[in-house]
Amino acid sequence: MESTSRSVTRVYLTLTLLNTLATSFIWGINTLFLLNAGLSNTQAFAANAFFTAGQVIFEVPTGMIADTRGRRLSFLLGSITLTAATLTYLIMWKISAPFWGWALTSILLGLGFTFFSGATEAWLVDALFATQSEDNLESVLAKGEIVIGISMLGGSVAGGIIAQYTNLGIPYILRTVFLAIGFVAAFYLMSDIGFEPKRGKSALYEMKNIITVSIDYGLKNPPTRWIILAEPFTSGVGIYAFYALQPYLLKLYGNPTAYSIAGLAAAIIAGAQIIGGLVVPHMRKVFKRRTSLLLTGAVVNTMLFFAIGLTSNFWLVIILLAIWALIFAATMPVRQTYLNGLIPSQQRATILSFDSMMGSSGGVVFQPALGKVADVWSYSASYMVCGVINAVSWPFILLANRKKTKSDIIM
Repeated sequence: MESTSRSVTRVYLTLTLLNTLATSFIWGINTLFLLNAGLSNTQAFAANAFFTAGQVIFEVPTGMIADTRGRRLSFLLGSITLTAATLTYLIMWKISAPFWGWALTSILLGLGFTFFSGATEAWLVDALFATQSEDNLESVLAKGEIVIGISMLGGSVAGGIIAQYTNLGIPYILRTVFLAIGFVAAFYLMSDIGFEPKRGKSALYEMKNIITVSIDYGLKNPPTRWIILAEPFTSGVGIYAFYALQPYLLKLYGNPTAYSIAGLAAAIIAGAQIIGGLVVPHMRKVFKRRTSLLLTGAVVNTMLFFAIGLTSNFWLVIILLAIWALIFAATMPVRQTYLNGLIPSQQRATILSFDSMMGSSGGVVFQPALGKVADVWSYSASYMVCGVINAVSWPFILLANRKKTKSDIIM
């Protein structure tokens, strides 16, 4: 059956829904799960740091697989790897495994996610171009943010409630079930459109070529370089801020076993993400340039982190975190469109994976450090440190703004 831009968008949104729903069952309780397994705050966020380290290590190699063997294959491998790693997490929780086990399995989880990052977005961009879509990329990506928010809303609420009335392991079982459903959907619905996988070259040759491409189209290209270099600071603290809110909110709420509250908090953020996706078209009318919008978002998020650190009111923290999530959701499609406008098709998955790797590298460094701050001082202090780190991204976005590229102009 001939593919159309509408069918491409439907497949993208379907896979995004299933994948996000599967992974979000544990988003509201993952940190609590690690603490329940006997890890300290520092160890829990160190385990998360190993997860992001896995993303750093495998982003470029899995991007190579997507660009040389196909984006569909990359997606399927991600489903298999993430399922295996999730089941291993569940087993280690049951046996109270030592920290090194959590570290190794977290790296495997990172590998699973790298098969998705870059490849799925690259598949969408090339397929829309090949089918001559009348929709602009920003609008499709904004729909994706809405679907992510809806999926996260349902998954995180369900995960929190189910964990409270059963145990913390059941959401991990649900994750594996829905990952399997996503695998079947991708196997039958997804095919590489507008992209021809390159074959016949050795893995070593392709690795050298991809490293060269990542440098040439990434770090050597100033407009791309500055946006990519800002990512470790925004994503690095973003990962911590999301996962730290689980124990932090339970502490503010006054009940360390109210897992449904942690799920509800994640759901509120998901709801904000839905709204963020809906406001993207309206934000395009306010800003003439994408980097101006990104810089404004970075400044506001920095102030929000400081505000979260300065208050101890449960509901006010919820509201501030929801605003942070709304800004993240509204700016993400804009950032993706900016980058995709600067990247050639054949190297798209690689550069997007390289960008994701840079963001993950920030998580490797900042998560255990911020976890240590929470252990020694408090979660409030760690959120204020998040604000300081996030502010480091400002100069990089400002440098990108000065380049005035065609991709920066909002039509």
